[in-house]
Amino acid sequence: MADSRDMYLVHNAFRREFPAAAALVRTTSANDGVAAARVADHVLILTGLLNLHHAGEDEKVWPKLMQRGPREIAPLVETMERQHEGLHEALGEVESRSHAWRRSATAVDRDALAAAVEALVPPMLEHLVTEETHLLALIDKYLTDKEWAEVGAAAMATMPKNRLPMAFGMVLRDGTPEHVAGLRAVIPGPAWFVLSRLGPGAYTRYARRLGLDRVRSAA
Repeated sequence: MADSRDMYLVHNAFRREFPAAAALVRTTSANDGVAAARVADHVLILTGLLNLHHAGEDEKVWPKLMQRGPREIAPLVETMERQHEGLHEALGEVESRSHAWRRSATAVDRDALAAAVEALVPPMLEHLVTEETHLLALIDKYLTDKEWAEVGAAAMATMPKNRLPMAFGMVLRDGTPEHVAGLRAVIPGPAWFVLSRLGPGAYTRYARRLGLDRVRSAA
């Protein structure tokens, strides 16, 4: 059966990166168009990853769980739908504000984007906890390891190839050996060989260019 421990790696990346992104936006100088574009693009990468995460659940996880364990999954449906709807609206606001700031680089649009990212964080955290508390046990009970691996494979296939090593390194950062082992179990061997070696360095360089280490140390 499935082993969904790797989901903690993805969730912890979101927990770490979104608050750091809000701080990074706030500390970007006003009217610096180059910096605004770079940081806005980073925020859009994060929202894209979270949207991709939700799409994988909606398309490849929920239907199977509803079919195989309706009595256990039905009570979660209303909660998950409510949370996804709220997050969809919040993500849309963040993306709209990102594009506006990318165009203008003004302090007003910068602060509006930072506030939008900060507003997204609490409902996102609530949703992640709900998944970890209720959903992962059902995934492990009703999905096979092959079906669970297909969820990750679909996400990797959708992601732009030039961003894949960095995103992989982002997920691996701070991962416990247990959770990393769970991820390795669902990644094809050749892909794991390449990404596990290229990813950490790619993310480290990316974070350094953005200044993420600076805002994290100041938090």
